[in-house]
Amino acid sequence: MSLVQSAPSVAATAVVRHDWRLDEIEALFALPFNELLFQAQTVHRQHFDPAEVQVSSLLSIKTGSCSEDCAYCPQSAHYDTGLSREGLMPVADVVEAALQARAQGASRFCMGAAWRQPKDKDIAQVAEMVQAVKALGMETCVTLGMLSDGQTTALKDAGLDYYNHNLDTSEEFYSEVITTRTYQDRLDTLERVREAGMKVCCGGIVGMGESQVDRAKLLLNLANLPEHPHSVPINMLVQVEGTPLHGKEALDPLVFVRTIAVARILMPQSRVRLSAGRTDMSDEMQALCFLAGANSIFYGEKLLTTGNPMAAKDRQLFDRLGMRMAGVCLEQAETDCCH
Repeated sequence: MSLVQSAPSVAATAVVRHDWRLDEIEALFALPFNELLFQAQTVHRQHFDPAEVQVSSLLSIKTGSCSEDCAYCPQSAHYDTGLSREGLMPVADVVEAALQARAQGASRFCMGAAWRQPKDKDIAQVAEMVQAVKALGMETCVTLGMLSDGQTTALKDAGLDYYNHNLDTSEEFYSEVITTRTYQDRLDTLERVREAGMKVCCGGIVGMGESQVDRAKLLLNLANLPEHPHSVPINMLVQVEGTPLHGKEALDPLVFVRTIAVARILMPQSRVRLSAGRTDMSDEMQALCFLAGANSIFYGEKLLTTGNPMAAKDRQLFDRLGMRMAGVCLEQAETDCCH
């Protein structure tokens, strides 16, 4: 039996599962492109409005000088990328950025800090930021690195909605990208976040030189977590000069679209987010990603330290596609009359 013939049917993929096998996922990747997108769109429509996109905004609240050696990251202290180190932002500045994001239509405000693991005093400051952003009526998400049990409890008590901690790639390829933290370290942090009662945001990066099997195994690991991540960011590598992955051969755009589609099928109730790399995607490629089941984006001119399409450009694309931001009309976002 061929991989195409052994691919799960549309009816089978509508079921929420945590027992996916690698051969099933490889069979989905091997489907003819149109068939794969049909299955992904069918699953998507069973759980979401296909014209709706959830919009998040991401702010770097502490930049650079990270002790990790993630080969894709310009914030690593191991690489000379010309990035200036910045300490933890004042709460007032974070609130100002959140207000601007809300005015542009973002419903979730995400805050990222370049740490291997924060200190307890850092968590106390981040908790203040979370409370202040929550008071604006926005959902909150942070990504801070590894956490202890006490730190997850403190963030939950502050009202944090989501914690982002990506698996990045397959366990087998992981050591080719990162050596300062293990794959199990990441899984342990995700378990602590779930046990604390917060929602998980977890995805990965493609285009780092990994194989198709690595992409399939990444999605296998995500889909077979005890609970599917509520948000699944799929990043396309942004190549930054000075990092070890600068100069990698660019990923075939249709392979990226296939990855989005398979993620949608495997995790039918999750928000699948187009994340880093959108500045290198054409409007047509992004439209295919939405057709494949992506229904969330990061909004704003910057993702931590790398570029992102301007909000106005995204609104124009949504208008051309007949899509809308979740809970926000485009006219309201443009005139800041949304409450």
